Amino acid sequence: MLVSKWAFVLAAPHSGSGKTTVTLSILAALRRRGLKVQPFKVGPDFIDPGLHRRVTGEISRNLDGWMLSRETNRAIFRRWIAAADGAVVEGVMGLFDGYDGTTEAGSTAEMAKWLNIPVVLVVDARSMARSVAALVQGFCSFDLDLRCAGVLFNRVGSDAHLAFLREAMTAHLPHIPVLGGFPREESLRLPERHLGLVTAEESPFDAKDLDRLAHFAETHMDLDQLQQVTQVTLNEPGAPAKTNAPSPDFVVPGTAASSLGLQGSDKTLECTTQESRLVAHADTRGGLWKGRKPVIAVARDAVFCFYYQDNLDLLEAYGARLRFFSPLAGETVPDDAAALYLGGGYPEEHAKTLRRNDRFFADVQKFAQSARPVYAECGGLMVLSRHITLVSGERVPMAGILPFGTRMLSRRKALGYVEVVLTRPCLLGEPGRHVRGHEFHYSEIDEAEGWQGAYSYCYRLRARKYREEQDEGYQVGSVLASYVHLHWGSAPQAAACFVAAAAKAFRS
Repeated sequence: MLVSKWAFVLAAPHSGSGKTTVTLSILAALRRRGLKVQPFKVGPDFIDPGLHRRVTGEISRNLDGWMLSRETNRAIFRRWIAAADGAVVEGVMGLFDGYDGTTEAGSTAEMAKWLNIPVVLVVDARSMARSVAALVQGFCSFDLDLRCAGVLFNRVGSDAHLAFLREAMTAHLPHIPVLGGFPREESLRLPERHLGLVTAEESPFDAKDLDRLAHFAETHMDLDQLQQVTQVTLNEPGAPAKTNAPSPDFVVPGTAASSLGLQGSDKTLECTTQESRLVAHADTRGGLWKGRKPVIAVARDAVFCFYYQDNLDLLEAYGARLRFFSPLAGETVPDDAAALYLGGGYPEEHAKTLRRNDRFFADVQKFAQSARPVYAECGGLMVLSRHITLVSGERVPMAGILPFGTRMLSRRKALGYVEVVLTRPCLLGEPGRHVRGHEFHYSEIDEAEGWQGAYSYCYRLRARKYREEQDEGYQVGSVLASYVHLHWGSAPQAAACFVAAAAKAFRS
């Protein structure tokens, strides 16, 4: 069915242009018009999607040209715009920045072309006048397959400054509309720290802040013109169900592709348990466990907040029931949990408060000792380690399940896309499986002496050409921990294998 809606990508020449603040202002203003706006974020980002959700009330979906296929990205976009009035896609870094310097892989420009929607360029106009025309011309003509619907100037100094900018655009690029000019407004500046902006879980936004964001866009840009110049014709699937969980048949090999599009290969899943093969051939409409689904406990709060929504959806699609809990609020692992999922976040910011939850640490230790599966990423790995040494030098004890500690650094340790190749059987499948993800952390493993034989490596990491391959993925009994944030949409079978391991624990 062909439908017409407004949809656009907000992109910028470089990071730090104020793209996120502009995005949040536009989202707030469109929502205040009574519109249902579906937000998306390009790239491996957890913080911006959380802020999108805080403003719109809708779950923001990640799109990524390197971790996910073209078909998967397009299917995610079509599925979630179907029930909305329109879509706003926040780009990543500079418009043409991506995996490397020679191709568009992983870039915002690539995603705009895959989705066939236009770009609105957000330009930081500080200390610029006529030069903005040259900059805009370069970005809008660099790739002629990209449609530039308009430009928004940010950090404009005055009305006179905006008039200069409009004059330059009218004289040299009259076909590219100026949709508005946002003045410098320090009160709307979003707080930052070492991994980026402060998360939605700790966001200072309240109702007055959201009103101010909406008013900022309403006052300084033409929202009607924005909707007019970003009209697109979409071939939509049927509207998704009211639940945020996808229909489970979208990941089962041999079935028709679902509207979400996170399909695996057509061969039988290769996991470490018989239950995994049952998952692969289950009657997905009734669910494998017919109302008695294995529970995967998911820690979720300001410490554990880095989760791709599609990863959680995949676990539910394969038949798991998710139970969220907050260790930071004093909660512990639910009694009926068959598996435990500890995502990334900011354990170093809340280490002392978290450490006071003795019951949580004791229950996690018992959980691992009972051979029930535990999967942890980045911050989750740090919590499972012996301790976290803060930048101040203070050492805060952690769970002690992994035979090493972690240490915070004053500089970034790792940033970038990685491909994981499984090298031994683990919670995510058999050797040879490829799963894509990314790293971003300011900590490293310490106490390297004397513990090498206490765990097994399960991953071989392949990163950019400037970095050598390395072993990673630390397995201790039923525990698998890594610094890598994996997107299971790149290999949905990995999520199936994790659910299969939970099913085995559930039945034993």
